Amino acid sequence: MKYNYAATCLFGLEGLVADELRKMGAEEVAAENGRVFFSGGADILCRANICSRFAERIMIYMGSFKAETFDELFDNVKSLPWENFIGKDDAFPVKGWSINSALHSVPGCQSIIKKAVVERLKSVYGISWFKESGTAYRISFSIMKNTASLYIDTSGEGLHKRGYRPRSNAAPIKETLAAAMAYLTGIFDDSYVYDPFCGSGTILIESAMIAANMSPGAKRRFAAESFSQIDLSVWRAERERARDSIKKDINFMAFGSDIDKAAISLTLSNAQSAGVRQLIKVHSADIREFKALGESGKVITNPPYGERLSDKKHAAQLYKIMGERFIKQPGWRYSIISPEEKFESIFGRKADKRRKLYNGMIQCQLYMYFKVK
Repeated sequence: MKYNYAATCLFGLEGLVADELRKMGAEEVAAENGRVFFSGGADILCRANICSRFAERIMIYMGSFKAETFDELFDNVKSLPWENFIGKDDAFPVKGWSINSALHSVPGCQSIIKKAVVERLKSVYGISWFKESGTAYRISFSIMKNTASLYIDTSGEGLHKRGYRPRSNAAPIKETLAAAMAYLTGIFDDSYVYDPFCGSGTILIESAMIAANMSPGAKRRFAAESFSQIDLSVWRAERERARDSIKKDINFMAFGSDIDKAAISLTLSNAQSAGVRQLIKVHSADIREFKALGESGKVITNPPYGERLSDKKHAAQLYKIMGERFIKQPGWRYSIISPEEKFESIFGRKADKRRKLYNGMIQCQLYMYFKVK
């Protein structure tokens, strides 16, 4: 059976998510702000959860409608076919958000949606009370400019949680964003990647996983694995498919450094958990020591920045040093993410290409340098 789905993602990554879903075999792919709609069978749902590098969650899309009053919200939610997924013993907690809408009370919306689903299931199952002791089908809602959208979450924990990073440094970059930075820079199975601010190793690890074609969700579990609508054999087949696609013998190598020695051991530990330890080398060093040696290399980095004045001054000093160390050289590319609007002037030259990305809720630019002249 074919279902309608939606993948949520960080702003700026919609195009990447749409492209990877098409490559997975998804149909009717359509990108919007922060989400990508698509359709497919249960195999596509499993594949998207296991293989997506850039999406935050994979959801079953139930429907959208205008709702400016609680009555409108109740009636429209009740009209949706919840019984296609939720059994009479299943749990169905509700959570979501509302922005720029008449229905601005999130707790109020949660309560109304819950009541509407209960009334729908009452009429279907002929019972007046639900134990909610079975499988959890987590209902998610968003209300944006008075348009409500309803989903059932299939991922559980966000897809950026690959499972390899139980600990991280003070300001970690999301795995999905790190993967996007690596992908946009252009990672191949013979690339040499460098991160002179490696932190917990996220950019290095995501780059290595791209080079080896390793599916980021192959080692973790998902909420939909307990859904009765999806046979466990489908999950097994998709995990086997993901394992079979891994490239074994590649010439890729990632090199990292950090002034914090604790970050070095953390990177190696996370790389071991991710299964890419053999593809990563790290050492303790200051950014002033960086040299672009060799015929080619790709520097992908998330230098420290902050909101406090002292942090901004420190970041500006680092940007200036990076501009001096990241020299124009044939075969070398530099990708640097920063929220600093004056980055280019501090760095010392204009980027050859810029792309707006979001690190959480912080609007950033990915500054890319690759031209020699």
